[in-house]
Order: sequence, then C-alpha cells, then structure tokens
Amino acid sequence: MQKIAPFLWFDGQAEEAANLYTSIFRNSRITEIQRYGEAGPGEKGSVMSVSFELEGEAFIALNGGPAFTFSPAISFFVHCETQDEVDTLWAKLGEGGGQPRQCGWITDRFGVTWQIVPTALGRMLRDKDAAKSKRVMQAMLEMVKLDIAALEAAYEGR
Repeated sequence: MQKIAPFLWFDGQAEEAANLYTSIFRNSRITEIQRYGEAGPGEKGSVMSVSFELEGEAFIALNGGPAFTFSPAISFFVHCETQDEVDTLWAKLGEGGGQPRQCGWITDRFGVTWQIVPTALGRMLRDKDAAKSKRVMQAMLEMVKLDIAALEAAYEGR
C-alpha cells in the first residue's frame, strides 16, 4: 500500500470524477466505494468516498460538500512521451467545461488542475547550452497546450 495518497474533496462529484479519471489513464481502476450510512452526514446510501488508482497510484475522492474547492496551487503533473498522449489527455481532461491554462496546465470540469507535460521538455530545459534551454523556456511560456515539435524547433534554433 502506498504510504501517502492524494485526497480530493468534491461537492457531490467524487464518483463521477473517479470514473472520468479511471477512463482516461491506463492501469487505472476504482478500488472501493463507501456509502453514507444511518449516521450521515450525507444521505443514507449516497457515495461518501471513492478509492481509485491512476497509473497504479492510489487516490481517494470524498463527497465533502461545498466547504472547500480546488486551486491550481495543487496540481497533478503528468509525464507524456508523445504528442498524441499530450493531445489525448488534454482533450479528455478539457471535456465538459475544462479550462486550458498556460504552459501545459488544464483545469478539468471538477476544478482539479493537471499539468500535461512532454518528458522531452525536461531534457531540453536541463541542456547545458543555456541558449537552447532559454529558447525552449520562452517557447513554452507562449504556449497553452504544449507542442513537442514547436519546443524541439525552439531547442534547435529554428
């Protein structure tokens, strides 16, 4: 069992969010749904929490009510190998009212923020040639969804 797991507070959408996330990421599944009983505070039989895995990592989603909301101050960083993976995740997380943000960040319809980032970006930003990494950083800062070909063009000075 994973020692530390993200715990996400939703306002009645925990099961819907968990179903969306497990449909998007491979090696993902719902592992348990807990329902409110006689003691409440939710309606008896309604979903209290959903435990699920994304890419083998444990998460817990709670239907805790409107007291707290999400903020981009906490986000999930997703390493992507290909542009197709970037495009697919970007599209699926943006469905139903998601909000694209700068530099590969997107907030889904539940308010959870994700960073959809090609692994090649890290390699380019760590290059010992400061001019190359600076060009890549400048290109990235001008993007919303990250474009690997455009980042590589900046890296190569094209």
